[in-house]
Amino acid sequence: MKRKSWMIPLVILVLLLGAFFIYTGIYYHAEPSAQKALESGGTVTVTQTECGWLFDGPSERDALIFYPGAKVEETSYAPMLRTLAEKGIDVFLVRMPFRLAIFGKNLAGGIRSSYPYDRWFIGGHSLGGAMAADYAAEHDDFDGTVLFAAYPTKQLPKDDLEIVIYGSEDGVLNMEKLEKGRAYAPVRVRELRIEGGNHAQFGNYGIQSGDGEARISAQRQQEETAEFISAVISENR
Repeated sequence: MKRKSWMIPLVILVLLLGAFFIYTGIYYHAEPSAQKALESGGTVTVTQTECGWLFDGPSERDALIFYPGAKVEETSYAPMLRTLAEKGIDVFLVRMPFRLAIFGKNLAGGIRSSYPYDRWFIGGHSLGGAMAADYAAEHDDFDGTVLFAAYPTKQLPKDDLEIVIYGSEDGVLNMEKLEKGRAYAPVRVRELRIEGGNHAQFGNYGIQSGDGEARISAQRQQEETAEFISAVISENR
């Protein structure tokens, strides 16, 4: 009887671990266009870091730490982040454990301590944005948060800058929670609703379950996003 009672929780644990690995093993894969954006060229040098990639453009002052969305291959965001680097904001793309930012929320700390930028921003897409906002709420040494189809659930530092971007056709983002998230915003908030954009097109990983159908291309959505972020950060120097 003792052996049987000992085996039952072990079997349950094995089943739970198996279910977890099956769940995390199914994810959205980066399209070929995303892989190409990882190649250095023009004004942007792309290098691998200890926990992801650095898109190093002409900026010497401003940097963004970017957390990817849940169950999305992180390199899917390379085209958008490369465009942002071209516009003067270097970007650190973080590779999350199990492709879930909830397990790597604190990775920003090691990045910050390793590079000498004057101004630091943190952000991300969907769950990645929520976790980035959580980290920013707990650390008052960032200059702002950049939320792609995401919202904060804790009070952000009052002196920070918050940039919120989402698509008009987003079928994944909970608009009610987005509205509630405004209660946790700092004094300075800039928001962009991209007409025709949806949830998935901040990255290049194809159609996401439950999302609305975009009326613009992913390239256009990403260019509008990068242009807006660059302009807002420049205005708030």
